[in-house]
Amino acid sequence: MKTWLTGMACAVLAGCAVQPTTGDANFQGLGGKAGIHDIVATLVPLVLADPRIKESFTDIDMNKVALRLEEQVCVLSGGPCTYHGKDMVLIHDGLNITNAQFNALAEDLQIAMERRGVPSRFQNKLIARLAPMQRDIVTK
Repeated sequence: MKTWLTGMACAVLAGCAVQPTTGDANFQGLGGKAGIHDIVATLVPLVLADPRIKESFTDIDMNKVALRLEEQVCVLSGGPCTYHGKDMVLIHDGLNITNAQFNALAEDLQIAMERRGVPSRFQNKLIARLAPMQRDIVTK
């Protein structure tokens, strides 16, 4: 059964059109590709355990989600990656995602970055790059 977060996971965690940053200081601040991989590896179990959103991930290929999220974060942070996911608007059409649901996932990402020891200035830069996606994700 496709729920609001199924689409959100596919888009936020697995795909959206992203605009790269210039330079790779934030990419390096996140730990490069290995650091981003570790952040995502920490994030996925947080999302799956989060009582606010976990039910929506039961029918999702979380390995694919993790791969797309790694690409997305890499591109957004200025790293040498290509993002292969889908557009946010397309994925979220009709899913009625709320601000609370969007924020739960964003909070889990921040917790994952904290647990991986990412300095706050780099966390803030990534969150700032992700924040505009809320317009395309939140529809309710």
